[in-house]
Amino acid sequence: MNPQTPSPTVVFYNFARRLVPAATAPPYIRGVAAVDSPRAGGRDDTRTSPVVALANGTDFALLNGPQLVENGPRLTPAPTIDAAAPLARHAAPDHRQALAFRHVSKHFFRDDGSSLEVLRDVSFDVPAGSVVSILGPSGSGKSTLLNMAAGLLAPDQGKVLVLGHETTGAVDWSRLGYMFQDDRLLPWRQALGNVALALEAGSVSRQERRERAQAQLAVVGLGDFGSAYPHQLSGGMRSRVALARSLVTEPDILLMDEPFSRLDAQTRTSMHNELLRIHRERGMSIVFVTHDVEEAVILADHIVMLSPRPGRVHTEIDVTLPHPRLGTPDAQALVAELRAAIAGMSADWVI
Repeated sequence: MNPQTPSPTVVFYNFARRLVPAATAPPYIRGVAAVDSPRAGGRDDTRTSPVVALANGTDFALLNGPQLVENGPRLTPAPTIDAAAPLARHAAPDHRQALAFRHVSKHFFRDDGSSLEVLRDVSFDVPAGSVVSILGPSGSGKSTLLNMAAGLLAPDQGKVLVLGHETTGAVDWSRLGYMFQDDRLLPWRQALGNVALALEAGSVSRQERRERAQAQLAVVGLGDFGSAYPHQLSGGMRSRVALARSLVTEPDILLMDEPFSRLDAQTRTSMHNELLRIHRERGMSIVFVTHDVEEAVILADHIVMLSPRPGRVHTEIDVTLPHPRLGTPDAQALVAELRAAIAGMSADWVI
């Protein structure tokens, strides 16, 4: 390969520890890698930008030929998946289970060859239309489960079913939204452009992208802030933009990896209310990862509590309390019950 000829082919996901072909990357990440660059002025043109994806808070990078720009410690990646594999949209979702984990186990390997067991024989379901919280301490494999659901990681043992279909390779990202702990907004793009990014990898016209992005900003209460850049927005507003970006494709399943953990208490409460409102209106399935017991109780219909590493399902609890729950006696009693269970499981889990 001529090193002078940019040929963007692969994206490295530090959060997933996996090399995957750019063609199968999530649209709002593939879009960054394939079409967006501050050097290129945000133009849809890969020819002018061999490395394009090192933005604030972004821990993925573009591979230009054999060159890898990497942020963070390196773990042995899983095998790549076939870039030519079809991304067929399934005819209809499984109306019983949005997600199902069946006896899932996962190890990572360090550079010295030693093995780190992250998950052991994990099984649970995410009923369609429900909000399920995965609760567990740091290192218990919560994010790894999300990345398996997204098709970014493969289990060493067991299987993961998404809308009734096993994730053995490429995943239809039009059915999934993913909201990360960091908002991962591109600093050179306005709010409207950041939301529209999720639509750029498909065949949606520029005009339709703008219209859908603007409508989604209005849904999260930022209809008047489409022209604002990330540095002009508060933390809560940035989270709303990130939420809009994850919802603009109208996914059946929304994966959320501690998305509000860096917000202050008042802003977090506001985002909780916003998320519950959108869930009532759209009815999509939500998988919400958190280490915060109260957050899990406030949001979830069902809580899956993982043990310390290697993560195993310690407890599953249905939450049938009416909303709003914050500060209610029943919610406080459930929080106390879960904290007692945690105390008996690990003295290292800060609650």
